Amino acid sequence: MDCLFCKIAHKDIDSSIVSETENVMVFKDIDPKAPVHLLAIPKQHVESIMEAGKLPGGVLDELFEAIAAVAKDMDLERDGFRVVTNTGKGAGQSVDHLHFHILGKRTFSWPPG
Repeated sequence: MDCLFCKIAHKDIDSSIVSETENVMVFKDIDPKAPVHLLAIPKQHVESIMEAGKLPGGVLDELFEAIAAVAKDMDLERDGFRVVTNTGKGAGQSVDHLHFHILGKRTFSWPPG
């Protein structure tokens, strides 16, 4: 498979890993859009939220627990942070592997896009 995030999950490509479990990885985005910009992924390949049901039981819980833990560790919860997933090219998904952006340490506007 020629998936960038699978290669990162398998450590074929170096990344700045912030958190890792057997099923989930959180790492720094290489093109940050905020002072804190992390990506949280399941290590198993699924293309988007539309395929999240293909993940083994508990992996989504583990993913969201990792997001919450990292946000707490980085003191993002005090001033707020944003968690975003894009689904499809029209929504800005540039890597076809389910991932959540964790953005913090700046003020965000609404609507976002």
